[in-house]
Amino acid sequence: MDQKRQRERMGETDLDIEEELLSEAATTVTEGTKRLNRTWVELIVTGLFGGIDIGLGILAMILVKQATDSDILAGMAFGVGLLALKLAHSELFTEEFLLPINAIVAGQGTWWQLLRLWAVTLVGNLGGGIAFAWLMVMALPNYHDTLIQSATGYLEPVAVGTMIGLSLLAGATITLSTRMQQGTSNDVVVALICLSTGLLVIGLGMLHGALNAIVIFAAMFAGAPIALTEFLAWFAVVIPLNMLGGLLVITLPRLARTHRVLRAVRTGEVSLETLEHEAG
Repeated sequence: MDQKRQRERMGETDLDIEEELLSEAATTVTEGTKRLNRTWVELIVTGLFGGIDIGLGILAMILVKQATDSDILAGMAFGVGLLALKLAHSELFTEEFLLPINAIVAGQGTWWQLLRLWAVTLVGNLGGGIAFAWLMVMALPNYHDTLIQSATGYLEPVAVGTMIGLSLLAGATITLSTRMQQGTSNDVVVALICLSTGLLVIGLGMLHGALNAIVIFAAMFAGAPIALTEFLAWFAVVIPLNMLGGLLVITLPRLARTHRVLRAVRTGEVSLETLEHEAG
């Protein structure tokens, strides 16, 4: 028996692929298609609330950081913001890699829609996050030193390899976290994923452009001697590396293992409805 017939015999579908991979293809394409086809208003508002939700996580982070001086505990507290993103259906910039690209490969969207999604989400995250940072600084003067200390840690010079690695890891970690959340409908599991992601990203001091930018602007509002040009130079390096981490480390390898199904949807051999039915 050849490999193709053996795979079909072992599975419960006719698409020559394991059920788990078929389910992954179906859920990522369906969700990615929804994100690509949002209206301008939906995109802008979703991005803005993504920044605000992450601001909530930063609020929890600085509370725990000042109380315990522990980056690990502060990271777990930050997971509240990631959980808010999920439950409020908001978006963080580096969540937008695997799902919409799978949809495009399956012929359910265009590269222009992807660029629009990335640009609006990033700008929206920054806008909502900076507004929340201003409110946070105005309301919590006793936490200014903690904000400044955190921001300084992100901007302080480190070895080039360290900066590249921390930025790649941040993009990969958030992208993988999004995929893991798509793989479960259990809210408890989702909460654990968010807490563990916050633990890793904050606890290890990863560099995430959209997330760290909110902390940096909060520190600037609190009086930290950080120049806008200094932030922009840092941001211009970190954001592309975040993208590479999400795309090269997570998206492309996962795309490689489901490309046969995605190609079948693109060419019309299998409809998206059939794919969803088979996965179900």
